[in-house]
Parts: sequence; structure tokens; C-alpha cells
Amino acid sequence: MKKFLFLVSAVLILALAAGNALAAQTVRLGVTGSVYDELWAAAKTSLADEGINLEIIQFTDYVTPNRALNDGDIDLNGFQHRIYFADELANRDYKLTNIANTFVVPLNLYSTKIKTVDEIKDGDVIAIPNDPTNGGRAIKVLAAAGLITLREGAGFNPEKSDIEKYNKKIEIQELAANVIPAALPDITAGVINDTYALDNGLKASDAVFQDKATEKEYWNLIAARTSDLNDPEKVALFDKIVKAYQSEGTLKIYQSLHAGFFKAVGWDEDLLAPFRK
Repeated sequence: MKKFLFLVSAVLILALAAGNALAAQTVRLGVTGSVYDELWAAAKTSLADEGINLEIIQFTDYVTPNRALNDGDIDLNGFQHRIYFADELANRDYKLTNIANTFVVPLNLYSTKIKTVDEIKDGDVIAIPNDPTNGGRAIKVLAAAGLITLREGAGFNPEKSDIEKYNKKIEIQELAANVIPAALPDITAGVINDTYALDNGLKASDAVFQDKATEKEYWNLIAARTSDLNDPEKVALFDKIVKAYQSEGTLKIYQSLHAGFFKAVGWDEDLLAPFRK
């Protein structure tokens, strides 16, 4: 009888364990840069307590994560700001939707050769990201630093052709955002995205010029496939993930690990509201 009861107990334990395993949900989140492992750490822990396994999928460039999300290789991504996202939707015909705001970060100018912008001289090479949206923002950073003057009427996202005057006769070199940190020894300075700056050991305080732009177009976001938002269960799941991220735990990470880079914005906007049924 004891053996029988033991076997029954063992079977019940195995069944419960199997049930819990089946109940656990894995959500794949695409990001660019190891800093996101830290930024999502608090959310990942709280989601695990709810039976949700948030799997962070690292990409090495800004092009692949939206394609991977659109193709169904991942479930969400969280690496881009609004203006880049809008450009991707317009030019690549992706069916993706912004479901939450995360943070705004600076796009600073860094150098291993100079300490201040005043040291930049004629003939120096300045690198900027070669994608249109970050490139346009970088051009505005150079204008704010006094290195160039933009023509009157230049759009929100200017191009090199919008430069009316070079106050210093610099050469602006357009490079992939992820290679600019490695190129610093070969150039005078470079405008570097936050994730690549952090991944290469750069701090906001290391910048020779700090970006001050916090416009809504530069707010970072979490994106989902638009078709998934027709599924109430997925909307509920995504809602849990958004709430887990927009939490005190994440704010503490912003403040303790990366002061000077990340600022929470738009957490009061409920972008999933139209999709709840």
C-alpha cells in the first residue's frame, strides 16, 4: 500500500510539473546591445513569477530586428525610437505597431583624441550613423555643437545637403552605427548611439558634446506585429510585459546603472488600450 501511495504521489508531482511547464509562455524580445539585458532584468524577473519566460534575442544591427519581428521570428522588439520606426514602416512595408514607450536617450559626440568640441579643426573627420533617422539626428547634434549651420527651413530630420555652412571645415563620414565606436581611433570624433556607446564602455560623461534632444520622435518603443493585436490573449500577454517594464524596478536600473543615458518617457500613455476587447 505504501509503495502504491508513493507511486501515485510521484505521478501527481510529475503531472503538476508538466502542467506548469506547459503553462509557461516564452516571449522572444529582439534588442540591439547587451545593455538591454540589464534594462529588462527587473521585468524579466517579475514576469517569470507570472509564468512568462522573456527571452532576450540580441541583434548586431538596426535593420534585422524589425524584419525578424515582421517575419515572426521574434514576438516583440524594443530597440528603436519613433522616427526610425516610422521610416522603417514607410520604406519596408512592415505591419508592425508601437505598443509602449520606454525611454529617451542622448545621441552624443565621442572622441579618443580630443576633450572638447573647441579642439575640432579644419580637415577633421566626424562620423555619423548612416541610417536616415539617426543620421539626421546626428547632423542636428553637430549643428547644436556649432560645427555646422543648417539652412533655414531644413526639416526635422535633415540631411547633409541641408548644411548651409561648415563653421569648421570638417569631413562628415557616414558609417553603420554599430561600427563607429571601433572607428574612433581613426577619426576625430563620432556621434554614437547609446547602446553601442555603453557596449564599448563609454559613459555620457565621456562625451565631448552631449545631445539635449528629447522630442517625442526620439522616444524609444516596444513594437509588436499588428496582426497579433487582433488576439485578445496576446494583447493581455503584451500588456503584462509592458507593465513589467514600466515599473519601479526599471526606474531603479535607469538611476543606478546608467545615470545620464536613460530617461523614462510616455509611461502614462496606454498604447494597447485600442486593442483590448
